[in-house]
Amino acid sequence: MHIDELRDYCMSKKAVTEEFPFDESTLVFKVMGKMFCLTGLDRWERGEPAINLKCNPEKAIELREEYDGTVIGGFHSNKKHWNTIFIVKAMSTSELKKWIDHSYELVVGKLTRAQKEDLKNL
Repeated sequence: MHIDELRDYCMSKKAVTEEFPFDESTLVFKVMGKMFCLTGLDRWERGEPAINLKCNPEKAIELREEYDGTVIGGFHSNKKHWNTIFIVKAMSTSELKKWIDHSYELVVGKLTRAQKEDLKNL
């Protein structure tokens, strides 16, 4: 996956915005104002791409065990609920998209009733 693919995929989801709330190199994707994906553009420029995604705690542990060294506890994030994924060429884009979907769905699931209704009506 390339940065353009990541951006296009995240932005294709309903009610997603992109911003740089921390600094000029940390791109954050939000749904209804809540983060579900972030990435450091400087890492992509160095050829070491990585993304942080929200994850169910049990699944997070499973992924870290299955992809040892490629999936780790979220860098600068709550490691119980976030994973950092080092994107390697051998990793399939479809697998990454499933993890992005999971992150998006977790965040949507935690929205308030009013936010969920607003999202539904968009």
